[in-house]
Amino acid sequence: MIERYTLPEIGRVWSEARKYELWCEVEVLVLEAHAAAGRVPAESVEPVRRAPAPTPAAVAEIEAVTQHDVIAFLTAWADQTEPRSAAAYVHFGMTSSDLLDTALACQLVEATDIVLAKADRLVAALRDLGLAHRTTLRVGRTHGIHGEPTVFGHRVADLAFGMARCRDRLRAARADIAVAKISGAVGTYSNIEPDVEQYVAEKLGLTAAPVATQVVLRDGVASWVAALAGLATLCETVALEVRHGQRTEVRELSEPFGKGQKGSSAMPHKKNPIMSERIAGLARIVRAQYVPILEGVPLWHERDISHSSTERIALPDASIGVDYLLNLTTRLVTGLVVDADRMRANLDATGGLVYTSAVLLELVETGLSREDAYAITQAAAMETWQTGVPFRETLRKHAADRGLPLDETRLDEVSRPERYVERLIPVFDRLAALV
Repeated sequence: MIERYTLPEIGRVWSEARKYELWCEVEVLVLEAHAAAGRVPAESVEPVRRAPAPTPAAVAEIEAVTQHDVIAFLTAWADQTEPRSAAAYVHFGMTSSDLLDTALACQLVEATDIVLAKADRLVAALRDLGLAHRTTLRVGRTHGIHGEPTVFGHRVADLAFGMARCRDRLRAARADIAVAKISGAVGTYSNIEPDVEQYVAEKLGLTAAPVATQVVLRDGVASWVAALAGLATLCETVALEVRHGQRTEVRELSEPFGKGQKGSSAMPHKKNPIMSERIAGLARIVRAQYVPILEGVPLWHERDISHSSTERIALPDASIGVDYLLNLTTRLVTGLVVDADRMRANLDATGGLVYTSAVLLELVETGLSREDAYAITQAAAMETWQTGVPFRETLRKHAADRGLPLDETRLDEVSRPERYVERLIPVFDRLAALV
């Protein structure tokens, strides 16, 4: 991910320096386990533990010759070890993927925990926004067309619960990727004892792989990226609501617009939904990482490396992208400007057409067939669409043409927008309890 969209904390997780720190940590733990079992000299542990992690530049210089990143790392680290002879037992009985997959699991866990903390904050922000607008009337839209009255908090509640579900899927996926693998060249523990894997896993807060070949099967990593893609998509769903609400013709919502901010180089009046549009674009980048990672599940026999080049790009980009998206979406939600008066004006803009569903049922209650009641209501509604005459007036006209008396008191009641949202109380009770 480019620097523009990489926040410092998660950027550090995916840095070359952090990777080599984790490689050192894994190798030291393996060495400790061997020494504790008497398989390698105990005095080899401390010099290796003291040796600083090699710099990315040092590893890169050696890799230019070896064309093998792990060998380059081990050589560069050995150069840092005093006495150098202690490094002889580093990587004892291991294959490269033992180191790579276990350290990668640590990076994935670290990235996940950063993302989960931000997802929690966004869920809380959406919950609070929804509760703040539990009585803010606005029109509900289906297919982009006015439907029935609702409250803005109801829509936000839907987004809050959706975000919470996506967060919880990532939390579940965390267990899928928190797996240590140290079982040798094809996973048979041919040159390393299973207790080493167990020791390393426990020290790192991971679970030892129940089975592995040279690598851990990538289905868990694919589930993890899918969960990230879900979070990104929910961020876009929030942003899309704002983008629609900020359109000039709607003007119910708007992004925060700071002092000195400019919307257009040519049109000084512009206040564009740039945060929401950026969220929409970056969500595509995150989703784009899923298929390449999924295609890394089927590998040749015990292993090939067709997955590894993809993972070097896709795993950092997916998590860094979601980290940025969650941060930006939280800023959007907490700074959102909600125009309740405009929402009410839009609710009333169609002259009462938003009440046709209740009017239809009222006519059925008088003894009309549903077909006849629908015909009268639709005819009146279409006349209102075409002429702008308020729906109650066109309804009276079409009812009179059929010789049908109207109960004006009942129509007043069913045309009261608050009536449509009275049964949402349990929804908001559940929203208040959302954590």
